[in-house]
Amino acid sequence: MASHRRPKPVGRTRASILTAAAATAVALSSQTGAHADPTPTKEQVAAQVDQLNEQAEASNEAYLAAEQKQQDLQKQVTQLQDQVARQQAEVSGVQGRLAEVAAQQYRDGGISPTVQLMLSSNPGEFLGQAGAVSRMSATQADTLKSFKAEQAKLDGQKVEAEHKLAELDTSTRALKAKKEEFQDKLAKASALLNTLTQKEKDDLAAAEAKAASAAKSSADRASRDTARPDLGSVDVPSGSYTAKAIAAVKSALGAPYVYGATGPSTFDCSGLMQWAYGKAGVSIPRTSQSQAGAGTNIGTNIANAKPGDLVIYYGDQHHVGMYVGGGQVIHAPHTGAVVRYVSATAMPISAIVRV
Repeated sequence: MASHRRPKPVGRTRASILTAAAATAVALSSQTGAHADPTPTKEQVAAQVDQLNEQAEASNEAYLAAEQKQQDLQKQVTQLQDQVARQQAEVSGVQGRLAEVAAQQYRDGGISPTVQLMLSSNPGEFLGQAGAVSRMSATQADTLKSFKAEQAKLDGQKVEAEHKLAELDTSTRALKAKKEEFQDKLAKASALLNTLTQKEKDDLAAAEAKAASAAKSSADRASRDTARPDLGSVDVPSGSYTAKAIAAVKSALGAPYVYGATGPSTFDCSGLMQWAYGKAGVSIPRTSQSQAGAGTNIGTNIANAKPGDLVIYYGDQHHVGMYVGGGQVIHAPHTGAVVRYVSATAMPISAIVRV
């Protein structure tokens, strides 16, 4: 039977707070129609778009990592399935030899109880019976032991394959979620940009181009300044893989940013690094998080960087650029932008990695 309790009286202080909150809510709701939020400026829209693009890039790098994991798991599952198939053939072969023993004994006058036990569904139980084993020939005993070992191996491989399949299923769902996440961020960023006039869009693009040009000029000036070796003016040996990687990344300047692209005409941030070092004959991982472990970590002080170093950004390491000297990196920024120079300290540095 349900109990009937009187409601606990609301304290005077709490009642006052609730009353004030309710009054505020009424006042705000009454003003909603009369005072709509002001239209954001193009600078505010640009800031929001930049934030969404950064979030989208983080989601994209996570998606790429999940995709790599899925591919690795798929290879493991395929290998395990092949092993299971081969092991099943081994088990079937041993079973065939046991059947031959039974057939021979049948032709010789009937299957003995020993062989009947050999062909039972629980050969392990039979092996535990020392008396029965002692009555078998050495060949029969070895065949049965072989069958038991091969069957156990097969069972273990089947269990491992089942676990990997379950892990693959989980990875596939995570992959789908990450893809939807960064697509959602892209859609929101695109919708925000579409609230601007064409002139406002052109103005923002011109401002970005001007900033990139200024960064390049700064890098060029610093690279000619031999008094600033701490900013990466140290010469890179001609013909070295580092020099080739730097030349490659510079050749990509102006190429559009595209999520998931690894060149040769479009790039995302980690795709650009992988492509540039690939052109130099050096293989590095696909994602920025993995690239953080692709060489020697020399800390976060840009004064210690040398041209060719990978500069990993943000706490979750979702962005990367290549240090090219003069306190500058070349990177692929975000959708709507192109591969360009930027100050190496324009974003929070997580690690500097020497490949």
